[in-house]
Amino acid sequence: MKPVIDFIRSLFLLELWKGLSVTGRYLFGRKITVQYPEEKTPLSPRFRGLHALRRYPNGEERCIACKLCEAVCPALAITIESEPREDGTRRTTRYDIDLSKCIFCGFCEEACPVDSIVETDFFEYHEETRADFIMTKEKLLAHGDRMEPRIAANLAARAKYQ
Repeated sequence: MKPVIDFIRSLFLLELWKGLSVTGRYLFGRKITVQYPEEKTPLSPRFRGLHALRRYPNGEERCIACKLCEAVCPALAITIESEPREDGTRRTTRYDIDLSKCIFCGFCEEACPVDSIVETDFFEYHEETRADFIMTKEKLLAHGDRMEPRIAANLAARAKYQ
């Protein structure tokens, strides 16, 4: 009996009509296309985009050169060099992130004990050469200064999920 049913299905192109019915349902339904540059979809507060280094409210950089983010990075995209200051604390002299290697996993952000390195919700960036994808300490601090209000808002929103 099964071969007869299969023959009838293939004769009347039943699978084709099923597929066309699905297409027809969506053809006349509400469209959900977003006109990207003008309209933007909402991002999750847990979205991980471009990195930034944060500062304390007094202007001092937060990074204490513990190198946990460098150790935990699975892509080996972070390079840190440090030296002690006059007051005995360590601070970074070099903090580089190679964005062409980075997989935006967020491990660096989770490993940081002082919330120095964060991944912002900024994703609309481009560079012309591969060398431009290396984010230096100065670039990271400047990006953190620009994005601090959004970073604080996202950290507050993330606290709701934990």
